[in-house]
Amino acid sequence: MASSINSTPPSNENQRKSFSLLFYKAVRDLKPVWMLEDMRTMETFYPEEDAGQRTYTPSEALLYAIVHDHQAYAQYLLSRYADEALAKPGERFCCCPSSAPHLAMAVRYDRRYILGLILQEAHRMHAFLHEQRSRGGCFHMEDGKTPLHLACELLRPEAVIMLLGNGASPHAEDHNGSTPLDVILEKLRDSKVNGGEKRQCLDNLLMFMPEVNFKMKGAMDREPECWSKVLGEETFQYLVGKSPAPLVLTAMQTILKQLSPATFPDSLHELPIPSSLKPLSLNYSQRDKLRVV
Repeated sequence: MASSINSTPPSNENQRKSFSLLFYKAVRDLKPVWMLEDMRTMETFYPEEDAGQRTYTPSEALLYAIVHDHQAYAQYLLSRYADEALAKPGERFCCCPSSAPHLAMAVRYDRRYILGLILQEAHRMHAFLHEQRSRGGCFHMEDGKTPLHLACELLRPEAVIMLLGNGASPHAEDHNGSTPLDVILEKLRDSKVNGGEKRQCLDNLLMFMPEVNFKMKGAMDREPECWSKVLGEETFQYLVGKSPAPLVLTAMQTILKQLSPATFPDSLHELPIPSSLKPLSLNYSQRDKLRVV
């Protein structure tokens, strides 16, 4: 008698949460694509009146794939669904105001291979690129930041090159008027060690900026000794407009302007110049072997 009283069926909400957890764990554990797709489109656990909540959209599934670096699943979703995979996810899954949650997520989690897949697919989507151009060459997130701002903030030099090479604007401003260059300059100013990834992000930005316009220029003029120490005399003089760009930088800016975003970064690696002159090597362009589906 007691067992029959306590054996009440689980609520629809509990069923939904249980299924969501199963799907999340399956992506995390890098299960085969066919299994994930069966789970994603499963309607068994959803009530008839809740038709809009029955499945994960390709967009929502792609966010899971990015978080857990499931490269094979990300590739499948982008090649099979394209427009749907890069659409804005539903509010039940992500309430972020960003118009580029997938790009931002790939940058945040440093998923270079998947970031490359997203950018490649974007070039095949006219509407996607039209929105990109209408926003000055990049998508905006919260506080007006772009994925390029985020890449500089998180010190991701590879992501900086990938975004710039695919058409992101180095001159985009957030709600405070700061450009990606301002972001990395603040990082350099506040750090005692100004080499490594900070300097690589700065150098990568400058290669795509024949004209340097940024918010902190006035502050640099007021503290020349400080900034000369941070940046080096040559770079400091160039950024404040007191000397022309170094010859090597000017040459690279001219070369990079000729490269088509649609073929980047392959066209970068094929340039007949010494590898030491090229921006930081991009792992994703080597087409790392995908996990077995």
